[in-house]
Formats: sequence, structure tokens, C-alpha cells
Amino acid sequence: MADSGARIGVLGASGYTGSEAVRLLLRHPKIVIRTLTGDRHAGQPMEKVFPQFAGLGLPTLVKLEEVDAGALDLIFCALPHGTTQTVIKKLAVSAPKLKIVDISADFRINDPDIYEKWYGHAHQAVELQKEAVYGLTEIYRDKIKTARLVANPGCFTTTSIIAIVPLLEAGAIDPDSIVIDSKTGMTGAGRAAREEMLFSEVSEGLHAYGVGHHRHMSELDQEFSLAAKRPVVATFTPHLAPMNRGIYATHYVKLAGKTTAEQLHKLLIDFYKDEPFVNVLDFGAVPQSRHVRGTNFVQVGVVADRVAGKAIVIATLDNLVKGASGQAVQNMNLMLGFPETEGLMQLALFP
Repeated sequence: MADSGARIGVLGASGYTGSEAVRLLLRHPKIVIRTLTGDRHAGQPMEKVFPQFAGLGLPTLVKLEEVDAGALDLIFCALPHGTTQTVIKKLAVSAPKLKIVDISADFRINDPDIYEKWYGHAHQAVELQKEAVYGLTEIYRDKIKTARLVANPGCFTTTSIIAIVPLLEAGAIDPDSIVIDSKTGMTGAGRAAREEMLFSEVSEGLHAYGVGHHRHMSELDQEFSLAAKRPVVATFTPHLAPMNRGIYATHYVKLAGKTTAEQLHKLLIDFYKDEPFVNVLDFGAVPQSRHVRGTNFVQVGVVADRVAGKAIVIATLDNLVKGASGQAVQNMNLMLGFPETEGLMQLALFP
């Protein structure tokens, strides 16, 4: 681990996204990890909670109230939804120069009323919400560079925004006919022990959940509507797949006017031609989740539907990396003036 550089803290380091942030930060040459929190494991070395970190000299886990925010340059908040607002509100007062990347959902929704509708309680930091920048790096890069607080997007939404937003901005698809069938790995449910997440409960099967009312729908509504410059409500159904990592999203779209599936593909190629982490495959090629496992890369494929005037856009990413902590590190790089790809260019472990 580096002993000099930007001083970084990870709140909630004992969870999946927190530990993934630590894994990625350990490869970063321009930062030093100063603080790790994990209330249930406070006082324990990180390697006791995650043995893969043995011998790396990481800080001992501490409680949230023990964090000296003024001694840090940037903090990642990998805390549960609903609790992060009050934590970040306190941090913003005690250390006004501190930069924050929030990996929870607490600052992703621009409208506090919509947040309350989807999350069941009033927003506890409305003034901070006004300055939060939605952290989809490929879309909001310039705003992220100067932000104090970045709201890292959800894993489902990152996958679908990357696939669909350029097409909506170009007016190439019908905004009222978007259908999204998305699969996620088990780590998307977090690390807390729950009966329905036992191996015998989820292996050798597949099931939908949050049908008709998944919280990520609010993010999709927000970002799709901004891209289309009119209200957009997509049909979205998530499914739990018996794998550890990954999001695999299949998007069914209706082409606008005389647009062809080949033209959709060309739009995506042009939009992402300079993006280091988004790979648009050859027309007709289908991405596979195993090819992005453990990486910050996204693969996108476009296929013509057999039905005239329709196309299928498929995107896949690792829910813990580009869908969470990898994108958070990408945002950190922008916020601290580092090269955007620093510490993030590892390739997939395959097979």
C-alpha cells in the first residue's frame, strides 16, 4: 500500500462495495488509505473480515464516530441506503473541503419528493441534494470534476443508461416503448445474512423480484427523461441470477422513423469512441458477463430484431466494479485531478 498521496477513507469497508473499493484502491499509485470503518467489526484488522487483504498493512476498522474527516481528502460512503444522508450531512459541516463519493442511493434522485415516494421517508439532507452530481462518468464528466459530492449510480441503472441514453438523446428510438430485462448477481443484495440468500435458496434457479416497483426505476425515469427532454417511463424487471457478480441487461427498443438497427450501433460507436471503459462490440455480437467480471469495463451489443422496426441492445458490467466501487474510483480520479483510468485498467479474470 502507498504511504503517500491523497488521503482516502472508506466508510462501510466491511461490506461488499466497501471492500471492493479497498481492493481497487490498493492498486492506485496516487492515494493512501487512511481510514476504514465497519461498526460491527470495529477494532478488528481488515484481514480478519476479508482474509484476501492479509499482509497489506491496511488500517484497523473503526466506528463512524472515530473518523477524523478533516484529515482526509476524499471519502467513499459505502453505507446502507437511508443512513448515509445524515452521515454525509455531518461530514459536510465538520470538514467542508472534504470530497465525497456516495455509493448508496441517498443522493441519486434530484427531486426530494420523488425520493420520498420511492424510498419511503423524507430526505434528510435536502440542501446537500441540490449540489450532488449524478456520477455516471461518461455522461456527467465535466460536472464531476468540480463536484464536492458525487452520487454514484446504481448498478442496474449504470448498465441501462450506458446502453439507452445516447439513443434517446439522438431521437433514434421510441421513448415510450423501452423494455428492460435485467439480471444481477448475488452481491447486489449486500453482505448481510438473510435466509432468502442462502445457497440452497438461490442456486440452480432464477427469479424476478421488485416486479413493477424496483427502486432503480426512479433513476431510470430521471435519466431517460433528461436524455429525451420529455417524460420517459420504461418497463424494467430485475432478476436474481445464481452468480456472484454481474449485471446483464437486455433492452428491447422500437426504432424511430426510418432508423435501422445498424444506425443504432453506429450511434453507440460514435458516442463511446473515446471512452476507455465502454466497448461497443461488432454489430450482431452478443456480450457475455464473464468477459467483464472483476473489471470496470462495460460491453454493449446491438442486434436487429426479427420484427421490422425493432432492435435489441444488450449491455453487461460487473455490479461491484463499474456498477459501484469501480465507477466510484473513476469519479474520485476526476474529482482529485488524476488520470481517469488510474488503478482501473485490470482485465477480466477468464475463465
